[in-house]
Amino acid sequence: MEAPRRVPKHRTTRLRTALCWAAVAPGVAWAAVRLGGLDRGPLVQLLAFTPYAAAGSLLPLVLALALRRRWPAVVAALATATLVAVVVPRALPSDQPPATGPTVRLLTANLLAGAGDTRALVDLVRRHRVDMLAVQEFTPDAEAELDRLGLDRLLPHRQLDPRPGTVGSGLYARFPIGGGGVRHNRGGWGFDQAYGTVSVPGAPAVRVESAHPSAPYAVDQVGHWRADLAAQPPATPDGPLRILAGDFNATLDHAPLRALLDTGYVDAADQVGAGLVGTWGPYDGDPIPPVTIDHVLVDRRIAVRAVTVHRVPGSDHRAVLAELRLPAG
Repeated sequence: MEAPRRVPKHRTTRLRTALCWAAVAPGVAWAAVRLGGLDRGPLVQLLAFTPYAAAGSLLPLVLALALRRRWPAVVAALATATLVAVVVPRALPSDQPPATGPTVRLLTANLLAGAGDTRALVDLVRRHRVDMLAVQEFTPDAEAELDRLGLDRLLPHRQLDPRPGTVGSGLYARFPIGGGGVRHNRGGWGFDQAYGTVSVPGAPAVRVESAHPSAPYAVDQVGHWRADLAAQPPATPDGPLRILAGDFNATLDHAPLRALLDTGYVDAADQVGAGLVGTWGPYDGDPIPPVTIDHVLVDRRIAVRAVTVHRVPGSDHRAVLAELRLPAG
């Protein structure tokens, strides 16, 4: 019998090198898009999964090291380091400002066109002594049911805009709300945003808004998404305190949300090391890993003491509860 032909060593080397470069390339591209703020078209949805990409980028690095491919290993290490550097800080607590005023608890919840369990929501408000509640996809039926369950006694002050379907919005508070109104996003979904200035005893008045920009669920909606995020009220570091709380349809890996933070907000979950806890997904049974698109953005003068995420049966979003300490009034 004829002996099997051996593959030349140089050909094996080239194949291993090509395999490594092919494995490394996606992580490099992902890091470049994330660092460059190049979230356009279908890349917007992909970037929401950057924490998973950071973890997955270790596999090409291990492969390159195992096959002793030096330059692919170096490039893979750089890509991994870049992705880890933008993701890991969300799991680490940050220094807080020296706020000495009262502590308040703010809860935000997307009710999925009113399908969220209103009893579970009222139970959260009661159990955690919530002082302010922002709701999205808020319907007339949900408003009536919340009051029937006692929310009107727990949080008697409100600025509400209940609507059938997904566009409604609401803001409830234990303390008086002045200067309230509703802002209409002009994006594809046209979500409303209820807002008002809450007067907390012992602290400066704080404007709170139930945020809900359009969702980039399709490529032709990305422009609306960007426009709605750009239209969110900026922070006023030298003026009144502001809080935006709600379903932003964006993660901290999206450039438009980071631009909003740069006006003078901080992400409450990120501040206390809870920034990687998913708040949305799976949706309609699709195997989508959870992503963090619900946020509480607070003025940098406000200290964040704790953030927790809570399931609301019937909704595809988790509620986000932030314990905040305001500056003294």
